Amino acid sequence: MSENRYETAVARYFDAWNATSPEDVAKAVAVAWTEDGGYTDPLADVAGQDQIAAVIDGAHQQFPGFTFRPLGAVDGHHDLARFGWELVDPADGSAPVAGFDVITLADDGRIRSVHGFLDRVPTA
Repeated sequence: MSENRYETAVARYFDAWNATSPEDVAKAVAVAWTEDGGYTDPLADVAGQDQIAAVIDGAHQQFPGFTFRPLGAVDGHHDLARFGWELVDPADGSAPVAGFDVITLADDGRIRSVHGFLDRVPTA
C-alpha cells in the first residue's frame, strides 16, 4: 500500500474536523468514513456517519472557531495509520487540546475506525 493512501485518509479526516457548518461536516464525514465507520476516544464511542458528524459538531460547539491541525508525520502500514493532532485557538495560536489517533482503513481508502487518545486537555 502506498504511503499516499495514509496521507489522503488523514487529510480527509482533518477536512471533516475542520468543516465549518453541519452540512459541510456531514459531507466531509461521508468522504472520509465508510457508512458503518466508527469513532472511539475517551469521550465518545459512536458508529455511523451521522453519529460521527454529531461528535464533530459537538466539538465545534465546545471550541467555536478552533481548528485541528496535524502534529508530526503520518505513519502507516497495512490498513493502519497513526498520527498526532492539536486543536488550535485562533485568538492566540495556543493548542489547549492534543491527541493521537490510530485509524483503520477500508479497501476503498476511507476510514473504517478511529481510536483516539487525548494527551492534553484543558484543566478548567
